[in-house]
Amino acid sequence: MTNAAVLVLNRSYQPIHVITVRRAFCMLYQGVARAMDRQYQLYNFESWSQLSAAAHDETIRTVDRVIRVPRVIVLKVYDRLPNSRVRFSRYNIYARDRNTCQYCGERMSSRDLNLDHVVPRSMGGRTTWENVVCSCIPCNLQKGGRTPEAAHMELLRRPFRPKWYQVLRLPFSKVPVDDWRPFLNLADLSYWNAELEE
Repeated sequence: MTNAAVLVLNRSYQPIHVITVRRAFCMLYQGVARAMDRQYQLYNFESWSQLSAAAHDETIRTVDRVIRVPRVIVLKVYDRLPNSRVRFSRYNIYARDRNTCQYCGERMSSRDLNLDHVVPRSMGGRTTWENVVCSCIPCNLQKGGRTPEAAHMELLRRPFRPKWYQVLRLPFSKVPVDDWRPFLNLADLSYWNAELEE
């Protein structure tokens, strides 16, 4: 349970990271963040640890008590928006493509996938968001040093440069924790971040 995922929100309730329960408890204990319950109430470490854990399956047992596992925490002082530029990395490409071969559509673990240049480098293709996709090894071998058209293969979708919130959302075809749903849905996110009039 200590390695389960916890969503981190900045002070304006925008999702910025996913961390482990262990790290979330450290942040709560240090006073850097507050835990949020399903009624959107915020708690410091002491008040969170005093909540009843009896009705919850997700708990951590300490020497002297049982503490509910928080699934959403809110940072107390972080106001900056996440960088809108997503780093071009293998992890983020796999996240964008949902660990799915973009030719045959089979979803698999990242160790069974590799990256493919849609327009091969030998033909002037560049290593960019718009030219690199996930590919399983058999499809990559079938395509070889050709374009998908020349290899009689079809891309499931054109590769694109994702936004930061797309990368945060993409690894989860279904939201893994219901408590996260209001913060990962763009419509709900706009609700939480709309400026209120006095």
